[in-house]
Amino acid sequence: MFAFVARQPILDREKEVFAYELFFRDGQNNCFPDKIIDPSKPQQSNLKLALDDISCQKTSFINFTNETLLKGLPNSLDPNTVVVEVSEGEEGDQGLIEACQNIHNMGFQIALNEPKLTTSSELLSLVDIVKIDTFKHAFPNIAKQIPRFTNANVKLVADNVDTLQNFISFGDLGFDYFQGYFFSKPVNFSQAPLPVNKLSLVELIGETANENFGIERINEIIERDVGLSYMLLRFINNPMINKRFKITSLKHALNYMGEVEIKKFIALLALANLADDKPMELLHMSLVRAKFCDLIAKQRRIGDNPPTGFMAGLFSLLDALLDQEMQQLVNKMPIVDEVKFALCGGKNDFYLYIMLARAFESATWMKVRKISEALEIDQKQLHHIFNQAVLWGNTIRQSISPHYPKALAN
Repeated sequence: MFAFVARQPILDREKEVFAYELFFRDGQNNCFPDKIIDPSKPQQSNLKLALDDISCQKTSFINFTNETLLKGLPNSLDPNTVVVEVSEGEEGDQGLIEACQNIHNMGFQIALNEPKLTTSSELLSLVDIVKIDTFKHAFPNIAKQIPRFTNANVKLVADNVDTLQNFISFGDLGFDYFQGYFFSKPVNFSQAPLPVNKLSLVELIGETANENFGIERINEIIERDVGLSYMLLRFINNPMINKRFKITSLKHALNYMGEVEIKKFIALLALANLADDKPMELLHMSLVRAKFCDLIAKQRRIGDNPPTGFMAGLFSLLDALLDQEMQQLVNKMPIVDEVKFALCGGKNDFYLYIMLARAFESATWMKVRKISEALEIDQKQLHHIFNQAVLWGNTIRQSISPHYPKALAN
């Protein structure tokens, strides 16, 4: 259905994903596009995603132009899974109020995006959620207006929350949800050494770079841990990984995967366990980046074994996962120098892959265009690759989630 789309997570107080806001490159101002693809008709080879694919079965926040709102929403949208975002017009805009009334009657929740802090009570009575851009309004001004929104019985989303302190401050103020990448940044850099159990995971990653890599040795390591064995079997039986065979034994799984895929799994597994006290969305972003960078590297025939593109994407948020300086972390990681260089900000191909992933995450389409030109890859092909990465990340997240400790809100 959609080929050019990005998403940003909206988290709750426990730092769990409540919803994703969607941004459409082929729509005006990132809004829902006027024309969508009819899945019943023959399409080009570019991968198209449905809303459930994009949002990983979570709620979708979607912006619409005023013109679309006045004409009426597409019949294909499900009010149980879509929140309609509207932007406040001029004071007393009866067209907007009537449109909101119609949307409300259809069963959709409505989110008022970037309202004036003096929004009329008539409009507030029709919306369920209010999103406030924390960059555009001073904290004292927002705090002063909170009782108005509380009295209107709406949920509050703090947008552009980019630090943990802002997350805490707006949570204390009464906000219910938070949008921004505060969760993807280190909290406070720790100088303490990694715990012994986490160092052992780093050593496990070392096996992926060992010239004498052997499946028997990996089998010995994993079979000692029932949890790891179970996760490997869930991983290998995931339809995104293996659609042909039902694999029931550890050794069969390892032999089926082959050396490169085993190396990816070990790195993925180690990262999931290293990130045992962080939000699941942080690991999810790492998964999507890993697949995205891996597919780009394959497109450009760079770094297949060891899978350097995969490693670059997977470990690109390692400093946030472990709250340590990236330079210190990569010195402990047995990965190739080109990846270490990129993770520390060095300008090479892998660095461009990571920057491209970040551009897709933030819907910075001009940067996508600029980097695509530098890499000499067609932009449509990059969207196709990113869509593949999103699907892969969603399915792997579902495999890992039952074994992933829930992060504690700070």
